[in-house]
Amino acid sequence: MSSAHDQLPPFRSHHCAELRVADVGKTVRLSGWLHRRRDHGGLLFIDLRDHFGLTQLVVMAGSPALGVLEHLRLESVVTVTGEVVARTPETINAALPTGEVEVRVREVVVQSEAAELPMPVATEADYPEDIRLKYRFLDLRRERLHQNIMLRSAVIASLRRRMIASGFTEFQTPILTASSPEGARDFLVPSRLHPGKFYALPQAPQMFKQLLMVAGFDRYFQIAPCFRDEDARADRSPGEFYQLDFEMSFVTQEDVFAAIEPVLAGVFEEFAGFRRATPWDVTKPPFPRIPYAEAMLTYGSDKPDLRNPLLIRDVGSHFRDSGFALFARIVASGGVVRAIPAPGTAGLSRKFFDDMNEWARGEGFAGLGYVTRKGGEFGGPIAKNHGEAAMADLFAALGLGPDDGCFFAAGPEAEAAKLAGMARIRVGEQLGLVEQGAYRFCWIVDFPMYERNAETGRIEFSHNPFSMPQGGLEALETQDPLDILAFQYDIVCNGVELSSGAIRNHRPDIMFKAFAIAGYSEADVEREFGGMLNALRYGAPPHGGSAPGVDRIVMLLADEPNLREVVVFPMNQRAEDLMMGAPSPVSERQLRELSIRVVAPAKG
Repeated sequence: MSSAHDQLPPFRSHHCAELRVADVGKTVRLSGWLHRRRDHGGLLFIDLRDHFGLTQLVVMAGSPALGVLEHLRLESVVTVTGEVVARTPETINAALPTGEVEVRVREVVVQSEAAELPMPVATEADYPEDIRLKYRFLDLRRERLHQNIMLRSAVIASLRRRMIASGFTEFQTPILTASSPEGARDFLVPSRLHPGKFYALPQAPQMFKQLLMVAGFDRYFQIAPCFRDEDARADRSPGEFYQLDFEMSFVTQEDVFAAIEPVLAGVFEEFAGFRRATPWDVTKPPFPRIPYAEAMLTYGSDKPDLRNPLLIRDVGSHFRDSGFALFARIVASGGVVRAIPAPGTAGLSRKFFDDMNEWARGEGFAGLGYVTRKGGEFGGPIAKNHGEAAMADLFAALGLGPDDGCFFAAGPEAEAAKLAGMARIRVGEQLGLVEQGAYRFCWIVDFPMYERNAETGRIEFSHNPFSMPQGGLEALETQDPLDILAFQYDIVCNGVELSSGAIRNHRPDIMFKAFAIAGYSEADVEREFGGMLNALRYGAPPHGGSAPGVDRIVMLLADEPNLREVVVFPMNQRAEDLMMGAPSPVSERQLRELSIRVVAPAKG
């Protein structure tokens, strides 16, 4: 007759987060990594870890397993067989799902012995990024990062499920395609069969998803890989990233919003409790719509963080002919003065205001003016020169009280708006005004179709050249180009842009006119975008869409400061894969096959 021991699977009967008090007395088999070890003088305790969690092992003096497990390096892989026993009340670990039991080990099989570790696994302590990326397979064993990657998988599954439930169909678009003259720098792939010609990895499936609409598919989506040869930032990976790409036919801008808002709000609500005692609050659809011009004035940014209650105001009119000569001159010369409230600062020393001014200078600006107020009494050079009555009028217009201060950004409009936006963020953080535990969404709408290049004076596209102008062909023919708005929109959450989108220009006549304003001839447009134009000539529906970034969504949900913390195998800041050694040289034979010669960059 076979024993219970003989009937156990070869590697495990349970995973390492599964055993409970109801299993006491069972003979079990577990496999995993040696996570931690505590030697209590002949009594050895080991935390065994697998993908699911931890189980405490206990190895008694005299056990044949003791001599093996007490000398084996951490992160070695073992299979243990033993009996489930209950922990004594004083040793129960309430923080661990398996914390009421342990496994008394009788046998151990070493499946794989670990070499000396280049970095610790059983700790979440910071470690140099180059080591973490070179040994990413070890880094991924650490609990926080492991959870982040599982979150990513769950978020993608949720997005896919919600999009299908909303009537979207998933399609896969080509990875090898043609180089685009617009946008960021392409990754190029040489063609062996066509010497001297190159494919490009897609910066986005933009053209293909529009062609799917022309082909008669009504609602498309894809968890799409995108490739851009651009520098890394905290919220942008070098090389590749993923987005929830979608497109819809016969829709207005509001139809697009109505389709995607429940998907995004639903995903954020579903995972708002990730690693949190209390789930974060999520903006309910419909999300606020903020025109671009209003966003730049009120928030100093087209990516406003609505958790910050501070609102910027233009106060140039208050300083026209003012006793404060600097601001008066700026306004008279066409500049602006923007006010950033600093509520409840009466109890702070003047150092807070001086430090803000020094911070602004450190960011490359001339400085950040300020006015203090305590018990109704104004302080600072601006107030002294502007006058008591004029300051009282200004504060009343701003809705500021007797114990509130105010900062001022002055200069050319673009420069003042940028400083005001940065100061708004910093003041909100310094004063503890930013709402905690919330995801606040908004749409930025009504982007200008064109802008004037400050260096050349030429009219250029300011956002997406393939967007439909508001007012269509008539607007292009009758309005000042700088006054034309486009059906373009960004979705923003907590100051992070998740995506840009647009209602597309589906008519060749409107497209030719739009490009003509930006200095392109019809021949230029035919040469650069002939494939798309050809499709539009055969009956194209009005269509639009967007593409929220999957990496950024997961970064927000995981409350991580950098995309590399939510990507399985990321590159470093220099677009290098330290683990696999990419990019790497290739052989002369491979270069000959591709008809390529490597030319060293010019020195200096």
